[in-house]
Amino acid sequence: MKKLFLLLVLSAGLFTVSAQNRVGELKHIVLFTFKSSSTPKEVENVAKTFAALYGKVPQVKKMEWGINMSPEHLDQGFTHCFTLTFNSEKDLADYQQNEHHKAFQAVLKPHMDKVFVVDYFVEPN
Repeated sequence: MKKLFLLLVLSAGLFTVSAQNRVGELKHIVLFTFKSSSTPKEVENVAKTFAALYGKVPQVKKMEWGINMSPEHLDQGFTHCFTLTFNSEKDLADYQQNEHHKAFQAVLKPHMDKVFVVDYFVEPN
């Protein structure tokens, strides 16, 4: 039993290490809620400014976005969802330091109430 436990612990550690610095399709999911004081026009400007990062930041391989319309009402107030695709963790890190991304954050900051972010590598079927 001790050998099996040790094998499981070692395997889990190897899996964790192998997930770092992977190369492949990396998804960066970002969801926002906005302050009630922000006007629809201001929120639209934030969304369009974020969407405009595609083409300005070379590390962004693909971007999709939209406004939540789920009938399940499990969104916890998150209204806008952006999915960015990168080739590697390095590309994601470079994007986060990019001047255009930092300029976007300045546009977002006065209007953002909450943000929720998930990053993952796409697993093959």
